[in-house]
Amino acid sequence: MTYVTGFLLPVPKKNKDRYTELAKASWPLFKEYGALSVQENWEKDVADGEVTSFPMAVKREPDEDIVFSWFIWPDKETAEACWASFETDKRWEPMMEMPFDGKRMIFGGFEPIFKSE
Repeated sequence: MTYVTGFLLPVPKKNKDRYTELAKASWPLFKEYGALSVQENWEKDVADGEVTSFPMAVKREPDEDIVFSWFIWPDKETAEACWASFETDKRWEPMMEMPFDGKRMIFGGFEPIFKSE
């Protein structure tokens, strides 16, 4: 069964191009480690909430937009092996200069329960 790693993060609006280039540059390495696909999504219509919301979850600041992204993996083991490679594969190092505050990034692994085609 496939496995999904999802991310929610605030990115400064001025860094949209840098973020996009980083996503494109890192894809071949993610693919080599077994990712089936990735989708990066830049905020278009994300409202502030009263109780909870995407902006509240990542403590979005006025000069930031929200990015919502996910990787599809063949299984959880493949995803975990890829994430572990960040500690051992030096090819990840150039990508560690992230154009956003990684401390406010939210991420997690998910098991799909329904998918339309």
